[in-house]
Amino acid sequence: MKIAIPLERRPGELRVASSPDVVKKLSALGYTVVVESGAGLAASFSDWDYQAAGATIAEDNKTLYLDADVIFKVQRPIICTEDSELALLKEGAILIAHLAAKSQSEDVAAYAKAGITSFALEQIPRISRAQSMDILSSQTNLTGYKAVVDAASVYAKAFPLMMTAAGTVAPAKVFIMGVGVAGLQAIATAKRLGAVVTAYDVRPIVKEQVESLGGKFLEVDSAASQDAQTSGGYAKEMNDDYKLKEQAAIAEHIARQDIVICTALIPGRPAPVLVTQAMVESMKNGSVIIDLAVEMGGNCPLSELGKVVTKHGVTIVGHENYPSRLAADSSALYAKNLFNFFLLLSAPDSPQLQIDWDDEIIESTLVSKGNLVMN
Repeated sequence: MKIAIPLERRPGELRVASSPDVVKKLSALGYTVVVESGAGLAASFSDWDYQAAGATIAEDNKTLYLDADVIFKVQRPIICTEDSELALLKEGAILIAHLAAKSQSEDVAAYAKAGITSFALEQIPRISRAQSMDILSSQTNLTGYKAVVDAASVYAKAFPLMMTAAGTVAPAKVFIMGVGVAGLQAIATAKRLGAVVTAYDVRPIVKEQVESLGGKFLEVDSAASQDAQTSGGYAKEMNDDYKLKEQAAIAEHIARQDIVICTALIPGRPAPVLVTQAMVESMKNGSVIIDLAVEMGGNCPLSELGKVVTKHGVTIVGHENYPSRLAADSSALYAKNLFNFFLLLSAPDSPQLQIDWDDEIIESTLVSKGNLVMN
């Protein structure tokens, strides 16, 4: 059975879906692994690394996809141009990737029309058995770290308290908005760099996590936010009354901050606006905003996708695809997540597929099966 690992072709994507370590494991299980030439170069994996792990190198994607039974990808395939990747896949092939299925329903319909069985890894359920497959957690964890590092490189002052013979340098004040996986890592990283850290989330349950990392939690209305979390652990959209209280509390706090890192997202919805133009205008000259939600509209309306801009004396960073900015580590973790998911599809004692279609993880991630749209 042939597994194909292509070079990612979407602009700005430097990750690769499998690492040499994972290829070695797949080869040991008896699978034939073919990697497109150059697929891992941007993630620091050479063709030779893959060959040493047991893979065959294909010179182009047409050769790669020829008779491929399973395709490992990072992002969804290109389907609407003359360079369509989907057109190269054989009917009955299995596609495993971050497909952005909920927002790209037309693509999912195209997979079904082509007879492709596809699994959207972003829909891995938040259950203990699936933790080792959770691409969102592994990738956003690195995103939280990189956001703080980027903020430190843009901010024109030091992060930690410094006492010298020439005087004292005050520590940077860092405000993290949204305390999910990215937010928690941002808190931990900023504290390690010596900053004074506060954090906010609509879910009061995360207060203890913030404080355990050395941060201070900004509370808005603890009574009203008791029902702010979904059964899956994600934030809900709050009512208008809560939003007014939220904006007042944030406006007062943000004017005293040096760095703001926005990570707040609501699954299936545009990112909530948390940092208004008036708030940006109130911030000190030289302050920095990192908007990790910019691809979903942004937590700050002044952020611009893929750009670093300065407005009202504040530098606003809107980099897209943050995991790709740490391509080597994010690829290695993604590859392990994907491999653990693939083991669910694989027979335990032979290099063949043996899929339990009733498995909770399979049901959650399956978006097309044969010619049918499933989820």
